[in-house]
Amino acid sequence: QVQLVESGGGWVQAGDSLKLSCAASGRTITSLAMGWFRQAPGKEREIVASINRRSSYTYYADSVKGRFTLSRDNAKNAVNLQMNMLKPEDTAVYYCALRLRTGPGSNAYTESGDYDYWGQGTQVTVSS
Repeated sequence: QVQLVESGGGWVQAGDSLKLSCAASGRTITSLAMGWFRQAPGKEREIVASINRRSSYTYYADSVKGRFTLSRDNAKNAVNLQMNMLKPEDTAVYYCALRLRTGPGSNAYTESGDYDYWGQGTQVTVSS
């Protein structure tokens, strides 16, 4: 059974940084497509960043491009999301997701339905 556990969320002020981690168990994720999503109150879940199976391409939503960085930590069987220059509009519950289904190794998936397993989420609150 695959489990994903996010950590690193918290309350920060605008301009601060946070690093989220998503630790996986039950499956090695080094060659699996992974994604980070977020959901703000009253809004739909949206893609933040994703990485393809080959780790050759990383997708970023326009709203976070240049501020957030997704990376793999293969030693810890985890993926991280470094978030810099945080803004109040980044406030949301952040989820990591794993795609177990096969597909083109070059694809970085951006839709919720593309993923098979989800973490429980971690709250990020950014005050102005």
